[in-house]
Amino acid sequence: MPTKKKATKATAAKKKTPAKKKTTRKPNPAFMKAMQPSADLAQIVGTKALPRTEVTKKVWDYIKKNRLQDAKNRRMINADAKLKPVFKGKNQVSMFEMTKLINQHLK
Repeated sequence: MPTKKKATKATAAKKKTPAKKKTTRKPNPAFMKAMQPSADLAQIVGTKALPRTEVTKKVWDYIKKNRLQDAKNRRMINADAKLKPVFKGKNQVSMFEMTKLINQHLK
């Protein structure tokens, strides 16, 4: 009889739960809504209406292209002549504050 118990344990061990299917992540529709940039922001990203995600991406491309990220503290963004009106006249903002200020320039 002990052999039957071993056999049932072995078959039970072989049964595995089915693997979960990976679901593709759906973007939030609010982020994908095309928004019109203000005149100040349009100098950087263009005048065409874009989703917020694309606007932020284009601003980051501009920052990297013009080397506006602070060398010592990489979280800080230095403003040039085009970014200063978007940053409400500040010379330097954090990257988290930057997204907040950019969203204020989208309608």
